[in-house]
Amino acid sequence: MAKGLPKRSEDYSLWYNELVKKADLAEHSPVRGCMVIKPYGFSIWEKMQSAIDKMFKDTGHTNAYFPLFVPKSYLSREADHVEGFAKECAVVTHYRLKNAEDGSGVVVDPEAKLEEELIVRPTSETVIWSTYRNWIQSYRDLPILVNQWANVVRWEMRTRLFLRTAEFLWQEGHTAHATEQEAKDETMQMLRVYADFAENFMAMPVIQGVKTESERFPGAVDTYCIEALMQDGKALQSGTSHFLGQNFARAFDVKFANKEGKEELVWGTSWGVSTRLMGALIMAHSDDNGLVLPPKLAPIQVVIVPIFKSEEQLSAIREVAERLQAKLKSHDISVKFDDRDTNSPGWKFAEYEMKGVPLRLAIGPRDLENGTVEVARRDTREKETKNLENIADHILTTLDNIQANIYQKALDFRTQNTSVADSYDDFKALLDDKGGFVMAHWDGTAETEEKIKEETKATIRCIPLDFQPGEGKCIYSGKPSQGRVVFARAY
Repeated sequence: MAKGLPKRSEDYSLWYNELVKKADLAEHSPVRGCMVIKPYGFSIWEKMQSAIDKMFKDTGHTNAYFPLFVPKSYLSREADHVEGFAKECAVVTHYRLKNAEDGSGVVVDPEAKLEEELIVRPTSETVIWSTYRNWIQSYRDLPILVNQWANVVRWEMRTRLFLRTAEFLWQEGHTAHATEQEAKDETMQMLRVYADFAENFMAMPVIQGVKTESERFPGAVDTYCIEALMQDGKALQSGTSHFLGQNFARAFDVKFANKEGKEELVWGTSWGVSTRLMGALIMAHSDDNGLVLPPKLAPIQVVIVPIFKSEEQLSAIREVAERLQAKLKSHDISVKFDDRDTNSPGWKFAEYEMKGVPLRLAIGPRDLENGTVEVARRDTREKETKNLENIADHILTTLDNIQANIYQKALDFRTQNTSVADSYDDFKALLDDKGGFVMAHWDGTAETEEKIKEETKATIRCIPLDFQPGEGKCIYSGKPSQGRVVFARAY
């Protein structure tokens, strides 16, 4: 299975693309820029969905669904919003096909032109806020805490499976509030939810911060984000939470009567993560032998591979395996017993290593005689022989250790690849030699931010929430700076 997988150190991009295919996660579709998420890849996404959805519901949110199509005029109502998404929109102009007169196939029926073009949703703020206008009359109708799981389309020209595709899956939360402070609190709460998920489920350390004005979501007052560092030293924005102020309420005339009977505009937020998290999961942890999955998100947490030469041996091993399966399943551990006789044990070992299964158990006739089992960890690739009698408890402990070890390894990598630059020359040298996050002073202007981006391809990933004020001089302009921000080259 691992044969032909390029080394990360030689061609990181090719390694990533090949791993996505060889681990059976996704493949390109007939539509340029779109992807087919295969069953194993979708199983990982479902585990992500399940965990995040529970976190949403634990914080009082409920799910709904809104239309795929957005009237073109809706986008025009919020100037920054339409400017931000105009170049990425897919547009529906007709509603019917007909057979070509020459019999060559189907063509668009020119008589079926829509009176108003429809946009395939790039995001749903406009269609949702037009709906909220009907839902909200009084302060008693607030807050509205709604999320939807959906697909969106942003017409990307340069695509890569999971990281950047024309169509992708995501969730988008859209909330409405009576006060500015409630909306701000919601924005920060959901940022913390994303950070919690990234670190405790994905085992991926993140920096929480606020975006600069030029990197802000179109139509937002403030955009907050979680930023993660991939193994090639590039940053990946892994989730965003937006304080919308009253911008969309103003655009769609969404008002409510407060307790005194006075009419006010509603305050809003939106927030989302997407299948880009799949790309983050792959690039943050995997190695030259395949995927490395944190146990909390692995579709198969434990695989049992029998080593046998006869049906009698297989039957005896199956009996032991089924008892172990039942015990582990009672602890919500997903276990697979792979008794296929079409592939050798060695082939199966390589397959499950490629797919990132956290723990592999091998049981043969000699193990049955000795009451033992071979246990192999995916994260360290270490093997050990353990007593079958206490193996369930050992597995539970080891899965927790794997989850913690994967996170610590990623955290250590980030620490080792976070640098401080006090001059522009040092800044450029660090980016070229090491990559990673570079903490540097910035004068706060969009002009300087753009110049640095043009000359180095590095962007300000965020102003960290644990921002430590400290006067200094901007690395580029030499003008006064109030503190360091996080720069990196990014996906």
